[in-house]
Amino acid sequence: MNRPRPVARGVDLFPARTPTLPPATHTNSYALGEREVLLVEPATPHEDEQREWLAWARGMASAGRKLVAIALTHHHVDHVGGAAFFAEALGLPVWAHAETAARLPEIPVTRYLVDGEALTLAGPEPQRLQVLHTPGHAPGHVCLFDEDGGALVAGDMVASVGTILIAPGEGDMKEYLAQLERLAGLGARVALPAHGDPIEAPEALFKHYVAHRLLREARVVAALAGRGGVAAGLDALVAEVYADTPREVWPLARLSLEAHLLKLEQDGKARRDAEGQWMLAGPRLVT
Repeated sequence: MNRPRPVARGVDLFPARTPTLPPATHTNSYALGEREVLLVEPATPHEDEQREWLAWARGMASAGRKLVAIALTHHHVDHVGGAAFFAEALGLPVWAHAETAARLPEIPVTRYLVDGEALTLAGPEPQRLQVLHTPGHAPGHVCLFDEDGGALVAGDMVASVGTILIAPGEGDMKEYLAQLERLAGLGARVALPAHGDPIEAPEALFKHYVAHRLLREARVVAALAGRGGVAAGLDALVAEVYADTPREVWPLARLSLEAHLLKLEQDGKARRDAEGQWMLAGPRLVT
């Protein structure tokens, strides 16, 4: 594996092994800045990978670059597994959205990242990063956008390997789709995901993600409509809505299905009966 490697102006990528969802096996960390450096995604909990990660970070410092802070895109374990360790080893503060910090009481977050604020890193050409609060996958998810360079650190909004899970309870499909539309309008030249290679011309991928999810939503509506007003549970629906996916992924698909149903409920298109079974919204025909 080629690491570290430059992937955009003032951006280096370091993939490290993490306990993430297959088929992904690694989470990408990024070093942003040519002189002052912000380290994003302190992901790995594995000691051998942590040694390599530290050597990478310390190598930048020994080359005259100043490490400023460690930033978290969100709270999931495959993104923060080394956060406390790296912060202590390098003597760096940790920055994150307040919603992320609230879910990580064991990590000393010293600065809350706020939607719309700018982080400026000094260098031959100062690098200005816009903070974008992009909930949907996780309540405190943030992206960082270098408008001048065109690079977007995308976290788990998209991936070039694997898929993005919207899990009920902390995920929100409606919000996720809205934030993908927002990202599509940025004009980014490259998206830097947490899993997989950089994505050139990412607007098309953002729009593809939205179209794919809406197509799946249409299949959910069709499955409910085909029951003639008879309510159905998740297990029955997943077999129909995700018939095109391998059965072994149905447990994850079941979570996505529920996220779609909750969005349809928000939109006034689906409802639950007294037993928590699902049907299209409208006159109660059969309960």
